[in-house]
Amino acid sequence: MKITATILDRIGHQGPYAQTCPLRLAEIDLAPPGPDEMLVKIEAAGLCHSDLSVINGDRPRPMPMALGHEAVATVLEPGSIAAKHFLPGDRVVLSFLPLCGYCPSCHSGEGYLCGNGAAANGAGTLLSGERRLSENGHEVQHHLGSSAFASHAVVDRRSAVKIDSDIPVEIAALFGCAVLTGAGAVLNGGALRAGESVVVYGLGGVGLAALMAAIAGGAHPVIAIDPVPEKRALALELGALAAVPPQDGEEAVVAALGKKPDLVIETVGKAPVLAKAYGLARRGGRIVTVGLPNPADMLAIPAVSLVGDGKTLMGSYMGNAIPSRDIPRYIALWRAGRMPVEKLLTSVSPLSEINALFDELASGTAIRQVVVP
Repeated sequence: MKITATILDRIGHQGPYAQTCPLRLAEIDLAPPGPDEMLVKIEAAGLCHSDLSVINGDRPRPMPMALGHEAVATVLEPGSIAAKHFLPGDRVVLSFLPLCGYCPSCHSGEGYLCGNGAAANGAGTLLSGERRLSENGHEVQHHLGSSAFASHAVVDRRSAVKIDSDIPVEIAALFGCAVLTGAGAVLNGGALRAGESVVVYGLGGVGLAALMAAIAGGAHPVIAIDPVPEKRALALELGALAAVPPQDGEEAVVAALGKKPDLVIETVGKAPVLAKAYGLARRGGRIVTVGLPNPADMLAIPAVSLVGDGKTLMGSYMGNAIPSRDIPRYIALWRAGRMPVEKLLTSVSPLSEINALFDELASGTAIRQVVVP
């Protein structure tokens, strides 16, 4: 079938994207789903720095690629095996890593490290190893198993989590990445204990989701660090004790807390920021990073401090999440009013405006923008 998709032909573009136009809307071909796959209609998709990092070259991927990975969709046609799990009309949130269920990581309960899913994502294929997208007879790569900046997609059933259909699509889409990653970094990776102090570096969609999860999980106090005044104001509205600009540094955080924090969450994706986050944590503290720096960036910390200060530094991919377990949990917290995910939503725009929207994301002014086909 013919669909509309957003195609990136090469990596390494620089802004302003409204002028350089790295993404083009194109009518391309979408092949039918395989047995473990399903055809879905994209209802809404969020813009994420993981998309921007492919555009600017920080995350090299095979080209050409149909971008987009944070989305909500409606199932139209499940394959023969997928039909045992999903029905036409089901509303689903797409997750950006399909969990194969049988690799060593999946067997050990660490599906967020699924080797087969990661290999498929890196190769630009679905979990089956197949590509269902093409343009003029030439293959187009899938982005993180979703390619969600499009009217339709074929996804593996293990990239989808069924949700209730009454959640507004522009909110539901955010659970697939921003909430899954940010909340999971605190509750899963950070193993938050009620009453612990938390500092969050970076107040994009992931950082603010982390902040909301910390408050919902009983953290106190919570401090936010971000250069944008409007984002700091939102952090205070959400329950942070203080929100400070980066230039105020460690002294402002320690003054607000009266001590160094128990748990530090880094969402910026810059090695120097991660080094500061590491230095800020108390002795015995935990530092969790979800940012994705350029692969060439190196982290410099005092090696002796890992032992001497007893700190734990860990990466958290996809918020250490099992999407089928965690997305319903986070939706329940949203329904209870304890994680007001709607506060993350900056704008809802047509897909045709996507290049200019990436300018807003790159500038740091946007939290989470959503496009609708």
